[in-house]
Amino acid sequence: RLHSLTKSFPNSTNMKSAIIATLIGSAAAFAPTSQVSTRSTALNAAKGKPSLKYVPCISTDDLPAPGSATSGVAGGLAICIAVDDKGAVYALGDKCPPVNQPLSFGTVTSDGCISDPVLGTKFSLKTGEVVSWCPTGLGKLVGGIFDPVGVPTYPVKAKGKTVEVQVDVNYKANFEAEYWSGVLDAQGKANGKYY
Repeated sequence: RLHSLTKSFPNSTNMKSAIIATLIGSAAAFAPTSQVSTRSTALNAAKGKPSLKYVPCISTDDLPAPGSATSGVAGGLAICIAVDDKGAVYALGDKCPPVNQPLSFGTVTSDGCISDPVLGTKFSLKTGEVVSWCPTGLGKLVGGIFDPVGVPTYPVKAKGKTVEVQVDVNYKANFEAEYWSGVLDAQGKANGKYY
């Protein structure tokens, strides 16, 4: 039978070479690759230095009642403004891990925490650290897939009729600098200008 194949393909050395090359090429496609460092090009936006500033977040008239929370935006970041039972005001990131629902929809507890409204995770109002990770039924199911992660906290103060939060005003721009606004971006450049 092999003899009949070699008659059909008289140049069997070339055929074997082609098969070997195909196998090697296929194996290389599935081989692990090394980490490639990000290269800077003219298409990448430049990153700015961090710049911490107090910026307006919400009006003091919009402060929630003790034991509750509300949301605001400071420096382009979603912020959860929480007030504990004693009236102390805290500012935390409003994206609640692991699935990023708003923390401001949560419940401020008497033990100095705020609990996630969906999965039940409790975060310290002072540090943002996890006190209890996904303790509810659904939380155990979803939270078991992820490692516990806290939320950022920010200094907060009242200035006149405004609640101000200290944030890195360059954070959003630096985060977005990792993404390329391509030539095919019909809305123009990220800075609002057109190509």
